Amino acid sequence: MARPRLSEKTRLRLLDEGVSAFLYNGFHGTGLKEVLDRVSVPKGSFYNYFESKEAFAAAAIRHYADCFATRMDREIREAPDPYTGLRRFFETLMADFEAAGYVGGCLIANLGGELEGSDLCRETLATAFREWRDRVAEVLRQSQQLGLTRGDVDAGDLADLLTEAWEGAVIRMKIDRSLDPLRRVLARLLDDYFRPG
Repeated sequence: MARPRLSEKTRLRLLDEGVSAFLYNGFHGTGLKEVLDRVSVPKGSFYNYFESKEAFAAAAIRHYADCFATRMDREIREAPDPYTGLRRFFETLMADFEAAGYVGGCLIANLGGELEGSDLCRETLATAFREWRDRVAEVLRQSQQLGLTRGDVDAGDLADLLTEAWEGAVIRMKIDRSLDPLRRVLARLLDDYFRPG
């Protein structure tokens, strides 16, 4: 029996809707029917694209990470220097959080605690976070070469500090319904500690 032809456009719409649903409702709070209804895909057709809800979540995480990376790369490319681009990237994330009413946050952080029992999703989350951290480290390394970032601390260590502090601040932002925790991270790290002495 011939496998049905799959539409890449439909797959991307499923992933976009999946990212949104998982971001706001979590893995366990997201029903496939809700996602499928929004994209007008029958349940039987869903399994032509993804083997299971778990596989769908892993693909949504990967899709989110790819979009996140593209967005970060664009901000850095369009800025006068990589350090300014990195800061602008974080500012665009803050604008998005504010526009969404401080709910949602970061898909990687949101699902991190919920999917520890799923090896597939946990590995996808770990890869996505590591790639983000590595991108930040590369930007900071370039900034060090330009004299924009302190050179006495390894760029990878600075990236760990920034990404881990940011994720913690995103959680606090959601609790407080305020951008202040995120602003403090940028002020204390990008505007102060990371700067050359």
